Amino acid sequence: MKEEDILLKKLGKEDSFKVPDGYFENLTSEVMNKLPEKEKVVFKEEPVSTWTRLKPLLYMAAMFVGAALIIRVASSDHKPAAVDEVAVTEVDTEVVSDEMLDVALDRAMLDDYSLYVYLSDASVE
Repeated sequence: MKEEDILLKKLGKEDSFKVPDGYFENLTSEVMNKLPEKEKVVFKEEPVSTWTRLKPLLYMAAMFVGAALIIRVASSDHKPAAVDEVAVTEVDTEVVSDEMLDVALDRAMLDDYSLYVYLSDASVE
């Protein structure tokens, strides 16, 4: 605090930066006079090629084709065949033993009524 008081006594409280009178009134006109003249830019109309016109349409078509492929791949079921399913499909149905049927029915978790409905629907076709 003492250093600040000493500096204020030496320098005073006056603003040391002063602007000449009328400086800001003429500033805009002086700056504008010092600027170089603008060159007028003339745009030439170049002919637009067919490829330039078709590019956005082709890009959009490619985007839709890509999106359709992604949706198709994402929505399809790609389940690898399980070993048990392959073994069951390869077995001849006339040679299937009762033990294998019991195991298959236990894994299917069907009650008697659901099994009856399933077998009756299969025999109708």
